[in-house]
Amino acid sequence: MTALERLAATIATRKGADPDGSWTAKLLAKGPEKCAEKFGEEAVEAVIEAVKGDRARLTAEAADVLYHLLVMLAAREVTLADVLAELERREGTSGIAEKAARG
Repeated sequence: MTALERLAATIATRKGADPDGSWTAKLLAKGPEKCAEKFGEEAVEAVIEAVKGDRARLTAEAADVLYHLLVMLAAREVTLADVLAELERREGTSGIAEKAARG
């Protein structure tokens, strides 16, 4: 199991946890919209670090983005396995062709 899979599993177990004892549970308790907002904030911070060129800060922000992406997905009952299956479905397809197929 990869670190990302372990993180996704941990997030799944926090869905019913006490929000006072878990940051993840607190985010999930605020609902999908708040989880999406937090993901967006973290994504912007990662973009800023990418533009600045600070490799260490970008690495840290990218980790935050992945965590908040998984929380947002969990809030909408989308699993990491669902996302990985979609990536596998797209594997070997040109990005240009895949985008055109989506319309």
